[in-house]
Parts: sequence; structure tokens; C-alpha cells
Amino acid sequence: MHVGHVRYLADARAQADCLVVAINDDDSVKDLKGPGRPILRGVDRAEIVAALESVDYVVLFSDADVNRLLRLLTPDVHCKGTDYTPETVPERDTVRAYGGRIAIVGDPKDHSTRDLVARIKAS
Repeated sequence: MHVGHVRYLADARAQADCLVVAINDDDSVKDLKGPGRPILRGVDRAEIVAALESVDYVVLFSDADVNRLLRLLTPDVHCKGTDYTPETVPERDTVRAYGGRIAIVGDPKDHSTRDLVARIKAS
């Protein structure tokens, strides 16, 4: 977890009365990020995120994407980071189908876990 995550979650919380954070489980992180990831187990990542004041609930999910979870929870607002626009959010059709809104939140994507790990290894 880095400062970009904290800022993203704080901005997401400002969009609604309750913030539910969906976190990829370990297998889906490995599929998305490759060998050596995740660095922390899903339950540990969930505990860290749940400890943040801005977060109300955390759920781990194992699907390749979050569409099924969105259909189950039907949140009023689905937040994505600044590397997206409302038109490029992969889940946009699911969110729009149940009448939800997409919000782009957080600061510019100039933080990454990959870069943080590389800096640690170089030290």
C-alpha cells in the first residue's frame, strides 16, 4: 500500500456515504500482475485497507473482473483511478445497466507498488 492508494480511497469515500473496497484475491493478483505478486496475502491486504478511516467494508473477490460483484452489490457509485476515464472503465456497462454512476478519483498515477519494490531492492 502506498500514498496513491490512500488518496484514492479518501477520494472514493467522499463520493458516497459508505465505502466498500473490493480487493483481488491472491490468485487473481498473480494472474494480473505476474510472478512474485501479490507481495502480501489477500487477508493481510484486506486488514490493512479495513484499518483506514475512509473504509467501511472490504471484500476479497476471485473473478477476473469485478462485474459479478457489482451486480450483487449495485453500488450507487463505482470509483476508478485516474488512469481511466468514465468511457474506458471496463465495468461501465454493468454499472450503467443497474443505474449506477462512475467516478474517477485519486491523484495522478505517479505512484506504483512495482516502483516502490524496485527502489527497495536497489537500496
